[in-house]
Amino acid sequence: MIRKLLNGDIDRVADIWLKTNLKAHYFISNQYWKSNYELVKEMMLQSEVYVFKVDKMIQGFVGLNDEYIEGIFISDEMQSCGIGKFLLDYIKDKKVSLRLNVYQKNARAISFYQREGFIIQCEDLDEDTGEKEYTMLWKQK
Repeated sequence: MIRKLLNGDIDRVADIWLKTNLKAHYFISNQYWKSNYELVKEMMLQSEVYVFKVDKMIQGFVGLNDEYIEGIFISDEMQSCGIGKFLLDYIKDKKVSLRLNVYQKNARAISFYQREGFIIQCEDLDEDTGEKEYTMLWKQK
């Protein structure tokens, strides 16, 4: 089931955010993610966030800022079960185009987004981490 984020969801959602970033972005200091944890919690409460629940437990979420995907995050135990695609399809139904940034070293995410119809628009450098990233774009057909 997908629904909007509620204030009571924030600890679970932030926990998924942190664990997923630590695992997927092994090439960035753990301290970077941990130092942004509280700020991200505040930002999530003011953003367009949809959570995916399985058996009354949040197992994933997607964060949006207009047509920009801030990220899709799935709990470790539920990755590769289709939740990311389900969340992405849900927001594709709400938007005519979507864009996002993804680190070049995150090959798994790049592959996922390409499989879902996103194309690489350009390459840039994330000033905060010093890592190269792609901007990817999807447009409704």
